[in-house]
Amino acid sequence: MNELKLFRIADGEASEIQGAAVPLERQLQTLIERNMEAMLGIRFLASEYSTGARHRGRIDSLGLDESGNPVIVEYKRSTGRAVITQALSYLSWLRDQRHEFEGLVNDRLGGRAVALVDWSSPRLVCVAGDFSPHDVHAVEEIGRRIDLVRYRDFGGGLLALQLVASVAGSASIFHAPVAAASATSGGTRGKSVQQIYDESPETLQDLYADLDALLISSGDVQKEFQLHYIAYRKIKNVATVRFQPRSHTLVLNLKVDPDTVELSDGFTRDVRRIGCLGTGPLEVRIRSQKDLASAAELVQRSVEGR
Repeated sequence: MNELKLFRIADGEASEIQGAAVPLERQLQTLIERNMEAMLGIRFLASEYSTGARHRGRIDSLGLDESGNPVIVEYKRSTGRAVITQALSYLSWLRDQRHEFEGLVNDRLGGRAVALVDWSSPRLVCVAGDFSPHDVHAVEEIGRRIDLVRYRDFGGGLLALQLVASVAGSASIFHAPVAAASATSGGTRGKSVQQIYDESPETLQDLYADLDALLISSGDVQKEFQLHYIAYRKIKNVATVRFQPRSHTLVLNLKVDPDTVELSDGFTRDVRRIGCLGTGPLEVRIRSQKDLASAAELVQRSVEGR
């Protein structure tokens, strides 16, 4: 397990700040729930949510991530073995209570958010003070979509989150009809991104392979096929990719402030006030290797969070 260290630099000298667990588990939960979108890229829906008489439990936090996936978040102030089992046990509730979950989304985020809920990839996020190598191997074998997030409290208002494992999971047990895509998907209504990719010309697939290699070159970026796009993320999305085969275009959304970019018509645009299926305020349209080379610095900025 990689150890996270934090140092204070004064007059050129480094002194280590010792991290610790928070005094109370509820304190950790409350802090993350109040800042869930900033910390995890998840919109908060409910806390301590009862699963009823059949499932007999309380889900620590329910949320909806930036890709529209339902999320269960469970916390443990110390080691994380029990939290993984607990989170997994709530998947059956999520499967059985789609309408109830969508009612929460409607109440908290509105009807538009309900229409964009993606049931193909529900997600479990387990937050704990530490995880063992056995925990990491276990989630790899389970075959469900799980993130293990380690936290350390460094005092003085400093809290660190570290993604120690992220498993995309196998084919989802949450079978659902494919929702119709909006017109921004380039005339491919009703098809998943996997179907669009499979039907794309080989030249566009080759161009995507080079973009994919660029996005994951840092080594800690995870790739996940969502319903409408391919998401690249660390704890939060750093990029999304969609395909427009008719125009031989890859539509790339990046977490880069458009105000810091000299926008070029037909290549880059600010989509903060425009509805689109990707996440990230800067849209980049890639049609050639020349476009890909021009986008490389923007991709690096998004991956590095700058």
